[in-house]
Amino acid sequence: MHNEKNDRQDAKPHPGLSSRLDWDDLRYVLAVARAGSLSGAARTMGVMHSTMLRRIDAIEGKLQVRLFERLRTGYVATEAGEALWRVAEQCEPLVAEAERRIIGGDTRLTGTLQVTTGFVVAQYLLPRPLAQFCAAYPGIEVEVQGARERLDLSRREADIALRISAEVPDYLVGRKLGEIRFRVYAWHDAPFLNPAGARPAPRPIEALVNELPWICFQRGAQERMYDRWMHANVPPSSVAVRADHFPTALAFMRTGIGVALMPEFMANEERGLLPLSEPIDALQTPLWILTHPDLRHTARVRAFMHTVGDALQTLL
Repeated sequence: MHNEKNDRQDAKPHPGLSSRLDWDDLRYVLAVARAGSLSGAARTMGVMHSTMLRRIDAIEGKLQVRLFERLRTGYVATEAGEALWRVAEQCEPLVAEAERRIIGGDTRLTGTLQVTTGFVVAQYLLPRPLAQFCAAYPGIEVEVQGARERLDLSRREADIALRISAEVPDYLVGRKLGEIRFRVYAWHDAPFLNPAGARPAPRPIEALVNELPWICFQRGAQERMYDRWMHANVPPSSVAVRADHFPTALAFMRTGIGVALMPEFMANEERGLLPLSEPIDALQTPLWILTHPDLRHTARVRAFMHTVGDALQTLL
């Protein structure tokens, strides 16, 4: 049974702490409420699990009320916690807008930039353009976040996005840098190539998906165009192994375990890849460089989008 007296005893005020909350407190409450666990919230906030625990304890100490029930299945907001969670959700877009407007007026070529993109772009397309940018603008620190999930630029989770996508949100601004083309590839000494290492003639997709072992992505994945293509075209009987993204699939491919769908720019860097098909028209997808409208006049954002964007265009 819920006991308010126990709640007050469990959430003793921390010495020296004000009873007033700030936005940073609300961010931590919001992260735990959304994740349902301290570990998930800690990953979102980029802090240690122990830091997240101390912050929640401190906030509860300020308010002298328990915000979350600690259950075996995770953290569940109490009535007080849910009320604070809803307030934090209302404040979040307003704070993000204020930050964007302030940063958007920054004319200095110094500071930090957070760039979000997929793992494969971060590993194979971005390094050389990024090196050019860092050499030209040594006062700007760039943090690249390679992730499968797309970070939200409107919530200031990143400043700039590099996205392989047929469509982009209307509220973002930027430009298309070129087209990404995909082929089916094998590693040059795969045992199913005859003779091994010889450049085979392109084969029809129907033969490739039915006669060769495949490295596919996660079962049931449907959010990306190539996920849907493999789900529709590669029969389950042809799947040898599944990977979470292109670099992992490449690591498996090097063993000769199977063929995989890959963007052409990976083959430009990995000379051991042999194309088994022509480019697949249905999978040709633009690469975009994007930012939020409030940040487009920020000097470091403009510099990155110009320098890195132009360099990427020459690689596609």
